[in-house]
Parts: sequence; structure tokens; C-alpha cells
Amino acid sequence: MIFLYIYLALISLIAVIITVFDKVRAIHHGWRVRESTLLVTAALGGSAAMLLTMLLIHHKTRKLKFMLGIPAIIILQAAAVIIVWRVLYA
Repeated sequence: MIFLYIYLALISLIAVIITVFDKVRAIHHGWRVRESTLLVTAALGGSAAMLLTMLLIHHKTRKLKFMLGIPAIIILQAAAVIIVWRVLYA
């Protein structure tokens, strides 16, 4: 179980870093992080950290893909946790 917590902490940290990096690059008109990379990182477990970061730094908040997609990923992940929990501990 400790490995799961470590994994989630690391993927959340990565999600925050790449979201902030993309924001900085957007401000300076530099190379950007692909949207698919951001979404895959969210799907791999960094969704909550990415959503909070996006809201705090006002990044991608006008993009419907992100403002609906990231919360949808969070809901799907929560549903998966509930299903796994019930299967393992029922």
C-alpha cells in the first residue's frame, strides 16, 4: 500500500510541474507541453493535483477539454477506487 501512496505523490508532483511549466512556456511563447501529455498524466493519477494547479495559476481554465475532462477523470478514478474497494473488502 505504501507503494501506491508513493506513486500517487510522485505522479501528482509531476502533474504540478508540467502544468506550471506549460503555463510559464505559454507566457514566454516557448515550446509547450502537448495537451495529450497533460491529459495522460491526469489519467495516470495526477488529476486532482493538476486540477488544483490549473485553478490556482489560471491555466487551461478556458479550455472545455480540460475543465470538463479533468473532473471527469477524477470521477472515473473515484468510481474505480470504490469498485476495487468493494471487490477486495466485500
